Amino acid sequence: MRILILTAYPESYSSSRLVEEGESRGHIIDVVNPLKCYMDITSKKPMVLYRDGKLNNYDAVIPRIASSMTFYGMSILRQFEMMGVFPANESSAIGRSRDKLRSLQLLSKKGLGLPKTSFAHSTEETEKLISLVGGAPLIVKLLEGTQGKGVVLAETQKAAESVIDAFREMNANFLVQEFVKEANGTDVRAFVVGDKVVAAMERTAKEGEFRSNIHRGGTGKITKLSKEERQSAISAAKAMGLGIAGVDLLRSKTGPKILEVNSSPGLEGIEGSTKKNVAGMIFDYVEAQAKKDKVRVKGRG
Repeated sequence: MRILILTAYPESYSSSRLVEEGESRGHIIDVVNPLKCYMDITSKKPMVLYRDGKLNNYDAVIPRIASSMTFYGMSILRQFEMMGVFPANESSAIGRSRDKLRSLQLLSKKGLGLPKTSFAHSTEETEKLISLVGGAPLIVKLLEGTQGKGVVLAETQKAAESVIDAFREMNANFLVQEFVKEANGTDVRAFVVGDKVVAAMERTAKEGEFRSNIHRGGTGKITKLSKEERQSAISAAKAMGLGIAGVDLLRSKTGPKILEVNSSPGLEGIEGSTKKNVAGMIFDYVEAQAKKDKVRVKGRG
């Protein structure tokens, strides 16, 4: 198979592992930065170009689109979809997962466990926002933040009011969420491929930090999920329409609470913690689904 990996970071662990795994299976793997692509948009023959050549004849595309390039990266991916190339994650699904507010609304509609969350625009509603999530301590989270950036823990009512008002002054979009104390600075990353959780790790924040992200110095170790946690992760990925997803959840007294559904989950932390060949499982999924997609398209003809 000819498989394209869309990423601006070809030297990253995740990109390198996908190339290594794909080539070990005999696939032709190309790695292209979506920001350096351009499109010929026509009704009869959609096309993606890169440097002086056309990017065509691919069986599948694996998008590794960073949050900072979501709009243009999704546009390029959408063009490949129009060309009949199977996407490991569809552009529309990536869009859902990148919109934090929209994703929480979709997860809530499915009845999945979530931290108490409030959202508003007027500064006059600050006290009500705080009250809706049960008061301080609480989390204030920028909608555009990634990898723990733009996430603030406000430990008192006064601190919460100050943080919220400061974000208001920045004209920023943000959520206010309850702080789940019993999680003790840990969360779980469940890696979903297709309709299965293929690996899971518990992440613990470094001392003095409440964010457990590996990129912020957190550490990971393999963990066993309960049946409820496993089903919650699978349901969350399906709610977004993602074939490959990293679902972050907290273990609370009332069951798992989903924090986020990541459409481009990193491989370094999960493979290092669990010693599982997650890249291989991604290719198992892409190979099987791309073949099914080709049969389905032929059947239409």
